[in-house]
Amino acid sequence: MQTYRIAPSILSADFARLGDEVRSVIRAGADFIHFDVMDNHYVPNLTIGPAVAQAIKPWCRRDDGSAVPLDVHLMVEPVDALAQSFAQAGADIVSFHPEASRHVDRTLQLIRDAGCKAGLVFNPASSLEVLDYVLDKVDLVLIMSVNPGFGGQSFIAEALHKVARVRQRLDAYHARSGRAVLLEVDGGIKTDNIAQVAAAGADTFVAGSAIFGQRDYKAVIDAMRAQLAALPA
Repeated sequence: MQTYRIAPSILSADFARLGDEVRSVIRAGADFIHFDVMDNHYVPNLTIGPAVAQAIKPWCRRDDGSAVPLDVHLMVEPVDALAQSFAQAGADIVSFHPEASRHVDRTLQLIRDAGCKAGLVFNPASSLEVLDYVLDKVDLVLIMSVNPGFGGQSFIAEALHKVARVRQRLDAYHARSGRAVLLEVDGGIKTDNIAQVAAAGADTFVAGSAIFGQRDYKAVIDAMRAQLAALPA
């Protein structure tokens, strides 16, 4: 059976009580903690840096002590120095936009050499061509279903076609290499569209305001899982 992962984005959490928010959403069933980094240069917004990642890393554990991956999405330019800083701060996955790096292959290798899994992020209008040349160094592909920079945006339906195209690439790569690559989608994910996104080929789902905007995080995550469970095997 397909394994699905739900990755609440702390961009929509209450920053005044971030540790408690991380703990609460993990207890509600989160598989990853998604951490959005914006530099007011690559995107027109400014968020949080490595010190915050380091501060919440100890909170990224379930009650049984097992670790919940810290999934860092870099919306920054340049990439390399910050990628290494987040690796040192405790990130488990570091993803970046290929157009923000002069040497995509080198940046991916830097991230992996630092002990993290490496991901590439594609905006709604970005070409997928670079992916064909670096799949051996990619552990996760993140498709943006909104334009990056702000939470709470509406899902761009055309992203479903991009998800399906990436799924074809990843399945073909898995068939010839035996290595699985995660396919994550971020932007406007809600209970009423998560199954459609999964049907297109995604296995990991970032949700911010859809979860943190509700009083009962567990009820939202459970409702998302129920939608996923209803998909044909």
